[in-house]
Amino acid sequence: MKRTGVFVCHCGINIAGTVDVKRVAKELSKHSGVVHSEDYVYMCSDPGQNLIIDAIKEKKLDNVVIACCSPTLHETTFRNTSESAGLNKFQCEIANIREQCSWVHKDMDKATEKAIKITKSAVEKVRRNESLEPISIPVTRRALVIGGGIAGIQSALDLANTGFEVILVEREPSIGGHMIQLSETFPTLDCSQCILTPKMVEVSKHPNIKLMTYSEVQEISGYVGNFIVKILKKPTYVDADKCTLCDECTKVCPVVVSNEFDLGLTGRRAIYIPFPQAIPATYTLDISACPGLLPIACGKCADVCEPGAIDFDMKPKIVEEEVGAIIVASGFDLYEKELMGEYGYGKYPDVLDGLQFERLLSASGPTMGKVLRPSDRKEPKEVVFIQCVGSRDPELHCPYCSKICCMYTAKHAMLYKHHVHDGQAYIFYIDIRSGGKGYEEFVQRAVEEDGVLYLRGKVSKIFEEKGKIKVWGVDTLAGKDIEIDADMVVLAMAMRPSKEAEELAKKLKIALDKDGFLAEAHPKLRPVESVSSGMFLAGAAQAPKDIPEAVAQASGAASKAVAILSQERLSHAPTVAKVNVNLCSGCGMCVLVCPYDALSLKDGKVEVNEVLCEGCGSCSATCLRAAIQVKNLTPLQVNEMIKVSLGG
Repeated sequence: MKRTGVFVCHCGINIAGTVDVKRVAKELSKHSGVVHSEDYVYMCSDPGQNLIIDAIKEKKLDNVVIACCSPTLHETTFRNTSESAGLNKFQCEIANIREQCSWVHKDMDKATEKAIKITKSAVEKVRRNESLEPISIPVTRRALVIGGGIAGIQSALDLANTGFEVILVEREPSIGGHMIQLSETFPTLDCSQCILTPKMVEVSKHPNIKLMTYSEVQEISGYVGNFIVKILKKPTYVDADKCTLCDECTKVCPVVVSNEFDLGLTGRRAIYIPFPQAIPATYTLDISACPGLLPIACGKCADVCEPGAIDFDMKPKIVEEEVGAIIVASGFDLYEKELMGEYGYGKYPDVLDGLQFERLLSASGPTMGKVLRPSDRKEPKEVVFIQCVGSRDPELHCPYCSKICCMYTAKHAMLYKHHVHDGQAYIFYIDIRSGGKGYEEFVQRAVEEDGVLYLRGKVSKIFEEKGKIKVWGVDTLAGKDIEIDADMVVLAMAMRPSKEAEELAKKLKIALDKDGFLAEAHPKLRPVESVSSGMFLAGAAQAPKDIPEAVAQASGAASKAVAILSQERLSHAPTVAKVNVNLCSGCGMCVLVCPYDALSLKDGKVEVNEVLCEGCGSCSATCLRAAIQVKNLTPLQVNEMIKVSLGG
């Protein structure tokens, strides 16, 4: 019989506060095959690991069980420790007696009994483990970045400056995202275009970056280090190499539609350039707005284009790329304002959202930087800003805090006062969340220097009366009802995942959290990693973020991608499915249930792509003939674990 060692960790009082760890160690010393059993206060510490190494060598142990916390945290630690002592790392198993025992129980006797059973089951498993070797795979040393906002731009530049080739895919005709729509950024009030456009230009000119705008990821297959990506390149119907930006085409275009960049405050032609600093600097023909191409119903833009840049014969095309790592920076959208009917959005033209107000403030915006009411182009003297519109409302809207609204509302009120010196700004708030370097001082500056009036309370109703927007609310600090005759109302809308996030997550096989944002592998220890190996998250795709946090996370995601791309080969866990071809009937049921597309039929038998397989066991549970099993998690092992847990 194999010689097994058991090591029980106190984890301070995390385990020892509820579980009698000494009793666990004593009981395990009596278990069949266990030749060494002891406890230690912190088994993951350097002395604790040395204790394991010494025991393996002195007692000539064949395998070990560490009764401690979740294998997610320290399985790699203890397997590396075992390997350094001469054991195969897959002869080390973790018995989780913290998350699955001590943290969920109060009765010490019952928790101790359960800890003993959990540890015994791990012993029964490990004694039947095979000594496996990691699977080695080559790496395609290129990266894909999805999303051309500030997070995607930062990730792409960090990767490219490290020497790796990057493919940056953006669904809009230009990169820049929402940041390029802003007037200034808090807390320094930098011009957003001034600090973002140099990075946009760098992206367009960087020799290691392949920029694909007006494009969308269609399909992704493969695995970490070797992804195959199909990208749909939509036709712009304009040859960027020939286009001279003369603007003659827009002058003759008869169609005017709502301008997305200005959030509907202005119009644009069917052929357009999104904004003056757009990258790439070329026009796009919006086929959904054009009178028609098949057959050509207008063609005026082509008639006046002297360089001949208009090409009505352009077709969509699929581009296939191979990459080793993927960074998802798909950004955010504002919560649908149409769902906030009680605040009059859509009914009253002078009720705006935060991004629309940014465009009014911008020197390149619809009013050239002047704060004017959309209804009559007059300067508003009283403006009401309402925070948490759609946020922190679990009953009707979004349950979470959108994080940036307190700060950008303070910025809006401050900038409004800079434009309209004799105006008055009111802010209705629930509470102020200004956590960031210089943020609290920024809010205080809005109050003390600019005279912004903060009213703690919610707005109950907004309606129009005698040319004014009536705002009914309450000041909970003063205990009074408030009524304001406003000229303009600005809603701080909630941030929500971008519209394509759910569909993109399905293509990438990335999980979503309860709010629809992309889910990280671990909120503390793996905040930029997804559960899909080789795919990383950046910016507001993962959760609401301000610009500094989005940039920091983007650089973090890039560094994680570099860790993969800098290696010539990667290793994959060998605990994968294995087929007994003599038992396999080729029914294909396991192929259908595999969530990783790791199984396929070949010559009437199932074949396993070991690199794609994650050892989940769905195939083994489905197979009627027991022809497929996961290495080191066979039905025999599971049966013995259950038997010992039941006292057998």
